[in-house]
Amino acid sequence: MLSEIALYGAFETGLIYGIVAFGVYLSFRVLHFPDLTVDGSFPLGAAVAAVMIIDGFNPWLATGMALVAGMGAGAVTALLNVRLHILNLLASILTMIALYSVNLRIMGRPNIALLSEETVLTPWYELDLAFHQVPVALFLLVSLVGLVMLWRFMQSETGLAMRATGANPRMARSQGIATGWMIVLGIALSNGLVALAGALFAQSQGAADVTMGVGVIVIGLASLIGGEAVLTPRNVFRALLACLVGAILYRLAIALALNADFVGLKTQDLNLITAVLVTLAIVLPNARHSVKSFFSRS
Repeated sequence: MLSEIALYGAFETGLIYGIVAFGVYLSFRVLHFPDLTVDGSFPLGAAVAAVMIIDGFNPWLATGMALVAGMGAGAVTALLNVRLHILNLLASILTMIALYSVNLRIMGRPNIALLSEETVLTPWYELDLAFHQVPVALFLLVSLVGLVMLWRFMQSETGLAMRATGANPRMARSQGIATGWMIVLGIALSNGLVALAGALFAQSQGAADVTMGVGVIVIGLASLIGGEAVLTPRNVFRALLACLVGAILYRLAIALALNADFVGLKTQDLNLITAVLVTLAIVLPNARHSVKSFFSRS
């Protein structure tokens, strides 16, 4: 069984990765754009926020600038694809590789400690909450605000144009939609959300590290696919809610696996657990459909 602190820790990290899943949903589900830039934009957000906080800027301003920086990284990937006609997957890999050097340039060293600095969490510790409950309360608020704002955006004229671009680009162009700029906007928003999550993660963990983005795309996909397996995405709101639910369930599953003594898993097995969970999330819905079809025929 999980301790109370481990349970809240799983919820805390799950809520942050839920914001990552929002970004992955925009690129993979809405625009059908395989984007690996997120492995670079996550630490980019952490780096920008950490450096600005160290320099004395307001933590919320630093977090907002991290979002803007992530949008810039996403826009570069999209422009490589739209303007230079580089394959979308390759364009994202190029940007991701470049961001490693960019992040090192921003931080000036491989990692930055924030343990003694004021962060977005600092005022919340004055509330009548336990120490381990504070990040969950703040990140739940941020993720729900992000969910509602993204849902409202997807209902707007621009959001509908973006969805049309992903669903049928030829039809969208025939209707006068600038599909290229819709891709740029969508991938920029996607990476902006991921960078926002990176900034919050750095402030939550008390440090920013240049390698903290490794595997973030897999975590985002695990959250997205797992959430869709649990909560069928019949509309945009349910799809976004599934991202959040999937991220929390993913982190709970990781915590349970690592804390179950009889399983014998250790921290170094994290990537193995992630691979197994993603595989199950992909396979189980199809297996369930096959079983239902078998019994319906019989």
